[in-house]
Amino acid sequence: MISAIALLGALARPAAPPPAEQDDDLLARHQAGEPDAFAAIYRAHSVAVYRRLSRILGPVPEREDLTQDVFLALHKTLPRFRGESQLSTLIHRIAINRACDYLRRRARRPVNLVEGTFFDDIVGPASSPEVQSAAREDLVRVFTCLAKIKPKKRIAFLLRVVEGMSFDEIGQLTDAAPEAVAKRVQHAQHELDALLARSAR
Repeated sequence: MISAIALLGALARPAAPPPAEQDDDLLARHQAGEPDAFAAIYRAHSVAVYRRLSRILGPVPEREDLTQDVFLALHKTLPRFRGESQLSTLIHRIAINRACDYLRRRARRPVNLVEGTFFDDIVGPASSPEVQSAAREDLVRVFTCLAKIKPKKRIAFLLRVVEGMSFDEIGQLTDAAPEAVAKRVQHAQHELDALLARSAR
């Protein structure tokens, strides 16, 4: 079996965020009441939010709805936003919170992975149909095992291992101290290794 980290690493295809100066301009225009400014914020950030939710949640059918929910929450939050952080940080903090809430609600339900082309995009061209099929099966197993790890640990692990974020950066998005983030990542790694080992028997 290909290592879980190698498989998950194939998900690390983040969309480039817009420059902070562009965000500042869009935010100023929105706060000034320009009608089209929020739509421009959505266009600038929605792809990155959707991809991050995909990396955290896997191919669940609610990803599109959750992306819309992130921007509905953002629209309600912006009147109180005073620039304490970058706009992109605020957006992705909301996305992380929505992902965590979703994982908590889903904890006692069976995992429902709607594959479509999700795994094909990760696996990419394979040397043979057999290799591609095996990689897809391994990815399904990884996400099935991830579903058994508590949301905060799962999210910290994926942000660290898949996206390569520092403990400080993850702490900013999850409102946690870097030391707490490091412990979550370590525990998630141990749990995932054990779950994968059991699933392979």
